[in-house]
Amino acid sequence: MAIRKSGWGFLSCLGLVLPLLLVSQKAPAQTDFYKGKTITIINGRDPGGVGDMRARAVTTFLQKHIPGNPTIANEFMPGAGGRKAANHLYKTARPDGLTIASIGPGFVSSAVLGLRGAEYDIDKFIYLGAPLGRRSYAFGTRSEAGLDTLEKLRAASGVRVGGQSVGHTGYIAGRLFAWIMVLKDPRFVTGYSGPELEIALMRGEIDARANTADTVFDRTPEWIEKGLVHFHSMMEIPIGFRHDHPVYKPLPSLESLTRTDTQRRVLAMFRNFSMIGPPFVAPPGIPQERAEILKAAFHKTFRDPAFFKEYTKLTGEPASPLTPEEQAQAIRAIPRDPETIRLFNLIAGPEPLPPS
Repeated sequence: MAIRKSGWGFLSCLGLVLPLLLVSQKAPAQTDFYKGKTITIINGRDPGGVGDMRARAVTTFLQKHIPGNPTIANEFMPGAGGRKAANHLYKTARPDGLTIASIGPGFVSSAVLGLRGAEYDIDKFIYLGAPLGRRSYAFGTRSEAGLDTLEKLRAASGVRVGGQSVGHTGYIAGRLFAWIMVLKDPRFVTGYSGPELEIALMRGEIDARANTADTVFDRTPEWIEKGLVHFHSMMEIPIGFRHDHPVYKPLPSLESLTRTDTQRRVLAMFRNFSMIGPPFVAPPGIPQERAEILKAAFHKTFRDPAFFKEYTKLTGEPASPLTPEEQAQAIRAIPRDPETIRLFNLIAGPEPLPPS
């Protein structure tokens, strides 16, 4: 009887130890997978622009933080607002963990809004994070217009709101502010670059514009220091996030000015389109353990103090990273009902704003 107990105890221990031995043997194999390999990053843009610089700021640190320190190679595939690169990643790239993509956020909105050429399912991609995902927009009017309160702004008729071009993110943001703040017969003036909008506002060619709050503070601090612009509201992306400056703190959030669930859904659509940032994405179907290695490397990159310095050096803007999990959640939270899509397309287009 004693021998049986001893034998059974040995077998029981062996049964517990063998799986641990197998895991310990498997872990180095997975950790070493990227050693000596090359990861190709498909860039859905032309080289040399700010989008390219944002991606390059990340890839240097990926090489550092992926076990095995693989070589990173870039392949540029511009076209159709990122849809060309997204289609390639979805339909052609091998799902082996050796090909990922850095694409502008437009490839997500294109699919949700039903634009032609989006031949992929955004819910099947593996999202790895983004270096820029948190921002706030401020809506301001030139002080010479005398619209120093929200009440005066709402009472004015024909306020000229500047924008880059129809469909541009800044243009849509300005239209959302005007729609939710219930501006009276606003006029939307387009055809400017970002710096040109700043000049146009000071010259009186336009009365108002929406801009990212950190850009205002970094590029035109005199607007705040000299009171050249009155600010009226903040659009927080995500909710609760805003640039930490005293001039912004008392402003109402645009979310707090919404009056209907419909407005809140449209605003949520814009917020989540913006919050996913310029995403890094892996194709569907890559082995889970390799996906986890990549996600862990992005987490480490976005915690690396040297990354933040390099990002600002290359792009001229502060990094505000979004983790893989936050990015995937932002994708899931995008409203996709037909009425919200219809209204968003209307606001993004050249037609008059829908009734408030």
